[in-house]
Amino acid sequence: MTRFDNLFQQGLAGFAEQGRMRSCKQWHAAGPGLLQRPDTGAVLVDFSSNDYLGLRTHPRLLERAIAWGQAEGSGSGASRLVTGTPPQTMALEQRLATLKGMEAARIFSSGWQANASVVPALARFSAQVMGARAVIVADKFIHASLYHGCAAAGVTPKRFRHNDMAHLEALLAQDAGAGLKIVLTESVFSMDGDRADMARLRAITRRHNAFLCVDEAHATGILGAQGRGLAIGQADLVVGTFSKALGGMGAFVAASDAVCRWLDNTASGFIYSTAPSAMVLGAVEAALDLLPDMEEARAHVAELACGFRQRMGLAGLEVGPSTTQIVPVVVGAEQTALALAQAVEQAGFLAVAIRPPTVPPGGCRLRVVFHAHHTQEQMHALATAIISAAAQNGILQEHGALGA
Repeated sequence: MTRFDNLFQQGLAGFAEQGRMRSCKQWHAAGPGLLQRPDTGAVLVDFSSNDYLGLRTHPRLLERAIAWGQAEGSGSGASRLVTGTPPQTMALEQRLATLKGMEAARIFSSGWQANASVVPALARFSAQVMGARAVIVADKFIHASLYHGCAAAGVTPKRFRHNDMAHLEALLAQDAGAGLKIVLTESVFSMDGDRADMARLRAITRRHNAFLCVDEAHATGILGAQGRGLAIGQADLVVGTFSKALGGMGAFVAASDAVCRWLDNTASGFIYSTAPSAMVLGAVEAALDLLPDMEEARAHVAELACGFRQRMGLAGLEVGPSTTQIVPVVVGAEQTALALAQAVEQAGFLAVAIRPPTVPPGGCRLRVVFHAHHTQEQMHALATAIISAAAQNGILQEHGALGA
C-alpha cells in the first residue's frame, strides 16, 4: 500500500457507483473466434474484438512472423533513427503506401501512438514553416488518441457536429489565418459503425485549403475494393492499423514522401520509440498478401451485419447509423448495458458493454462486431439472446420481443 491508497479507493468507488468500473478479465484463445475463461472453462463466441477477417490466428501470419523473427530477432533494439531499418521493412512501407494510394508510409507501434504523434508534428509544421498557429477542426466523435494529439500540440480543436459537413464548412470559413488548417476525422467510427462522406470531405477541405487527416483503423482491410479502405484519393494523410482486420499489432501513416520525411524528424512516437518487432511486421506482410483475395469474406461480414441490424430493428432495438461490421445496440444507462452483456455472456457470447467516457452519458451500448468466421446461425443466436435479455430488463415491450 501507499499513503495515497485511501484516496484512490475513493475514486474507484465512484466509478463503481456510476457503473463505470473497468477491469481486465482473463481469457485465452480456444480456436478461431472463440475465447475461453480459464477459471470456469466456459467458451464464448467473440463478438467484441476487431479481428474482422479472422486473420489473428491464420497460419500464414504465424509462419511469416516466425520467419521474420528468425531473420531479424525478437525485437528491433531501438528507434529506427538509431539502428536503421531492414530492407524488408522499407519494402513493407512501400506496399502500405500503395494500399492507400500514397507515395510513402511510416510504421508506428500502435494506432494510438500514430495519431498522438501526427497531430503535434503537423502543428509544429504550421508554426515552424508557415509562421502561424495551426487551426484544428475535428469531428466530435474522433478517437481519444487524436484528442490526445491535439492536447500534446497545445491546440484546442474546433469540433464540428458528427458527420455534419455544413458545420465543418462553416467552421473552416470562420478562420482566414495564415496557419495550417487541419481537419481530423475517421472513415469508419468505432462506436457507431457509421461512415464519413469522404467525397464531400475532400471537396470541402480542397475548397478551404485544409489538410485532411483520416483515421482508417476500422476500414483498412475490411472495406473498399480489395480492402484498401474508403479514403483512396480523398485525404492528405491516412492512418491505418494492423491490429484490426489485418490481425496483428501496430499502425502506419501514409502520405506524400515530403510529409513522411517531416514525420521522421518531428513525430515523437517515431523518433523516441523502439521500432516494432520484425515478427509483428512479418505477420503484416502475410496479411497484405491475403487481402486482395478476401472479397468473399468481406461480403460475408457485411451480410451478417446487415442481417443483425434487421433483427434488432424488428425487435425495436436501436442500432444508430451503423452501415458497417460494427453494430451498436444502444440501451442507455450503464447498469442496463452491463446487465445485457452479462446475460449475453451466459448465453455463450462476448459482446461487451461500452460506457462513458468511451460513449456519451445515456449512450451506453453493446458493441457487436462481426468477423469472417462467424456463421449465420451464430449471428441469429446472438440476436435472440440480446432480444430476450432486453425484454427481461424492460427495454422492450413483450410484443416487440415476440415480433422479432
